[in-house]
Amino acid sequence: MALRLTAHPFSAVFLLLLVAVCNITTSTSTSTTAGSSKPPRCCVSFSASYNESVIPCRTCACGCPARSKQQAACSTTTPSMLLPPYALLMPFERRAKEALSWAEEKRLSVPNPMPCGDSCGVSINWHVATDFDGGWSARLTLFSWGDEDMHEWFTAIVMDKAYDGFEQAYSFNATAVGNSTIFIKAREGFNFLLRETNMSGVDYPVPGKLQSVLSFTKKTTPGIDIVAGDGFPSKVFFNGDECAMPLRIPSQSAANRGGIITMLLGLAASALLLLL
Repeated sequence: MALRLTAHPFSAVFLLLLVAVCNITTSTSTSTTAGSSKPPRCCVSFSASYNESVIPCRTCACGCPARSKQQAACSTTTPSMLLPPYALLMPFERRAKEALSWAEEKRLSVPNPMPCGDSCGVSINWHVATDFDGGWSARLTLFSWGDEDMHEWFTAIVMDKAYDGFEQAYSFNATAVGNSTIFIKAREGFNFLLRETNMSGVDYPVPGKLQSVLSFTKKTTPGIDIVAGDGFPSKVFFNGDECAMPLRIPSQSAANRGGIITMLLGLAASALLLLL
């Protein structure tokens, strides 16, 4: 399947996209392809405004860590544990502690041994921010855990059902290029994705971070169901490499459903009082 491209002002980075077209249009998931010798170099996490927990990158998404006698054993097959949103800014060692605390707070099961980290130099969070009658929005956040600044980067998001409704990105340049793919690049002057660094006030290194909100309309995508999964990408690429994707999506939490039911009951009670 060929990717039809239209010219757009992304300068040299557009040439990188041309080189990466084969990866974007013909690759299968490198994290799941049998016999694949090259693990992904990036991974994706999912979150949503209607669920308190983040579905993090998959266990060993970019390869499993080398074990040492000093390190406690971790499981390479146990699914990654749900996280509080703020833990996305923490390195895995600290993130694991937060996952334990979160599991205790939310009464979630804790595997033994704990899952290994994702071992990725770049992680990408896709967060469904709003969902209303006429449209919806998502926030795309890039995290760099490497030791070098990135002066040029691009990402491509494949949106199977929501593609036709894409409107714009607010802090990035974004263009719909065909085949359900949205090509994204930083705006000129704001393209540096900084390396992991120490920050005053915290006792752990934090990643370089860039983010933008993307808006979508529902006028051209009738029947789209964001909560059911239509608002999440099926594939994500970073600098031409296909990223490891989560195996699940956030569900609407019982608390949110309960709030909606309570509101409806309240409205019904008010209407009944008016009739009395």
